[in-house]
Amino acid sequence: MTPTLDAFGMIVADMAASLAFYRRLGLDIPAAADHEAHVEVVLAGGLRLMWDTAEMAASIDPGYVHPTGSGRFGLAFRCADPSEVDATYEMMTTAGYQGHLKPWDAFWGQRYASLLDPDGNGVDLYAALPGAPGQGGQPG
Repeated sequence: MTPTLDAFGMIVADMAASLAFYRRLGLDIPAAADHEAHVEVVLAGGLRLMWDTAEMAASIDPGYVHPTGSGRFGLAFRCADPSEVDATYEMMTTAGYQGHLKPWDAFWGQRYASLLDPDGNGVDLYAALPGAPGQGGQPG
């Protein structure tokens, strides 16, 4: 058997703050999960996204040290069109979340923006620009 990617996980300093951020982006996460040490949701296609508190991580790995700064983990949310990128970025930053890159038309044919979640992880928003070749993928 070949291993199959089944889940992405992140370790968070504040479970409730992190889940509130991702709920605002449209993930269906029960409110009761705010007080759990481990939370997971099944995404379209069956892939799971998981959160663990730093305390949970330390209980599993006694040498665990919670990192600081940004760039530890990144997610990207595909939007229906360029205007949804703009509207979602505005909605999130108006709600008090940190914007990283304001929406712009990227050279690879997408409207693109980037936010930071409460733990400093990058969360990109993107949509294909009208008439752009190779619509749907991220740069890379």
